[in-house]
Amino acid sequence: MKERIQHIGRIKGLLATQGVRDFWAGRKDWVTQLESAVTGDGRPLPPLLTAEISRHCRRLALVDSMLREIDVQRDAMAAGSAEADQPIQRLLQLRGIGPQIATVLGREVFYRRFRNRRGLASYLGLTPSPLRSGNMERDQGISKAGNPRARTTSIELAWLWLRYQPQSALACWFRHRTGDLRGRIRRIAIVAVARKLMIALWCYLQEGIVPAGATLKA
Repeated sequence: MKERIQHIGRIKGLLATQGVRDFWAGRKDWVTQLESAVTGDGRPLPPLLTAEISRHCRRLALVDSMLREIDVQRDAMAAGSAEADQPIQRLLQLRGIGPQIATVLGREVFYRRFRNRRGLASYLGLTPSPLRSGNMERDQGISKAGNPRARTTSIELAWLWLRYQPQSALACWFRHRTGDLRGRIRRIAIVAVARKLMIALWCYLQEGIVPAGATLKA
C-alpha cells in the first residue's frame, strides 16, 4: 500500500507541474488519458515526462494486481472455519470492520490472552507515558512500546468506527469531547477512542458483549 501511494503521489506531482489535475492513475484507461492530456496552456505533454509517467503507471498496475492477489488470499483465510479464525469471523459481524482490519486484529492481537485491559493497552502501545521528575510532571503521550502494526490498525479502525457506528457510545463520547474542534485535539481524542474500542472488542470476543450502541451487519 505504501508503494501504491508513492506511485500515485509521484504521478500527480509530475502532472501538477504541467497544470493537469484530472488524471486518474488507477483506472484501466490510463494510456488513453495520458495520450489526451495537455498542459495548462494547451500544449501536449513533453515526451520524457510522458515516458516517466507511463513507467509509474505500469508499476502501479503491477502493484494493484499483487494487492488483489493478497486480498483473495486474505479472504480465503478469513472464510475458513478453523478455531484460530473465529475472532476474525466475529469481528466481521460488526459494522465498520472489514476483512483487512479483522484479519490484522485477529492474527496480531486477539490470538493472545490478556490478563486485563491494561495488558491489552500495553501490548498496543496505547498506554499513557507520564514524566515525573522532582516538581515537574507532564504527559509525554502514549508509550508506543507495543505492536506498531496493531496500533496503527486500531487508530485507523477508530476513525472508521466514528463513521460507520455514529450512534455508538464511543462515537458520542468523541463528539462530546471534541465538538467543533480540529487538529491536535481530535488526534489526541482518537487515540483514546482507539484504546477504549480495542478494550470493548476484547470484551466482545471474550464475553460476547457487543460494544455499547454498536450495530451488527445484516
